Amino acid sequence: MAPAHKITIILVFFLVLPGFTLAEEHVNPENCEIIIDDFSNGIGPGWSKKSFVGETQYSVVQDEGQPYLHATSNGTASALYYKIEYDPREYPYIVWKWEVDNIIEKGDATQKSGDDYAARLFVVFPSSFFVRTQTLNYIWANKLPKDSSILCPYMDNNIMVSVQSGPAKTGKWLAESRNIYEDYTKYFGRQPEKVGAIAIMTDTDDTQEKASARYGTIAICRKDPQK
Repeated sequence: MAPAHKITIILVFFLVLPGFTLAEEHVNPENCEIIIDDFSNGIGPGWSKKSFVGETQYSVVQDEGQPYLHATSNGTASALYYKIEYDPREYPYIVWKWEVDNIIEKGDATQKSGDDYAARLFVVFPSSFFVRTQTLNYIWANKLPKDSSILCPYMDNNIMVSVQSGPAKTGKWLAESRNIYEDYTKYFGRQPEKVGAIAIMTDTDDTQEKASARYGTIAICRKDPQK
């Protein structure tokens, strides 16, 4: 499937449904008010799957007694999404843990043919009477420099934010914290509507490469989790 179609379907699918990075020891998602999932009981019932090209395999496994979601992709693209409505003014921070085993050698955020990532997390703001659907797409970039951003090559309502980049930290658990209220205001130039969904995806359908990643606790915070 062409990358444009992949991203378009993600956004349309959510429509029809009824910043900085810190090391893990400085950000603890478990301290947040809303835990989307810590995967301690498998993949929680709030998650649903949407397949685009084949199926990325998602399963919960244990690492030294700690559960995490393991994702593997071999030329596939499918996402897990979690419907949740909340006001980012009240809960501006999203916090999550992740680890990737490899980056995508042919992956390139500036090219239509390189729209693959070992790990990414979407925050979706569904359309309202005034605005269309907007998405913050937090990625472990392949070549895009860390802490940079770029419009999706296909859609000007999808901002790609490079939270991590390249192979330097592959194989290491990291915890991330983003102020989605500030990110949305910065990149879209207005205040956000309510969040409608959170999604994660590991995909390699465009490059036909292989990738594997791990996702830990995903949470929503009222206050800055580093304080």
